[in-house]
Amino acid sequence: MKLKHAYILLSILGICYTWYYNIQWFQTVEDPTFTNFMKDAQLNFAGKSFGADLTVVVLTFFAFMIPESLRLKIKYWWVLIPFTFLIAIAFTFPLFLYMREVALEKRINEA
Repeated sequence: MKLKHAYILLSILGICYTWYYNIQWFQTVEDPTFTNFMKDAQLNFAGKSFGADLTVVVLTFFAFMIPESLRLKIKYWWVLIPFTFLIAIAFTFPLFLYMREVALEKRINEA
C-alpha cells in the first residue's frame, strides 16, 4: 500500500469518526446551534484542554500547509481551510497529506 492510500483512508476515518459524535450531539441536545456546541465543548477543563490542543494543531497545520501547497502548486488547497472548521482537522490534515503525495508523485514523473 502506498503512503497516499493510507492518508486517504485516514481522511475517511477522520470524517466518519468525528461526525459520528457530532451527529450524536445534534440528535441529543435541545438547541443544536454552533454556539451551544462550542459552549458544550468548553464545559470542563478536559474539554478546554482538547480545544487548546486542537487550536495549536490547526495553527501548526496551516503554517505547514499553506507554504507547502504554494511550493508544490497543489490545486484547491485553500478549500481545506474552511473544511478544517466545518468538518474536522481529522479529515483535512490527512487529505492534505494525500494531496501533497499526489503532487510529489507528479513532480517525480515529470522529471
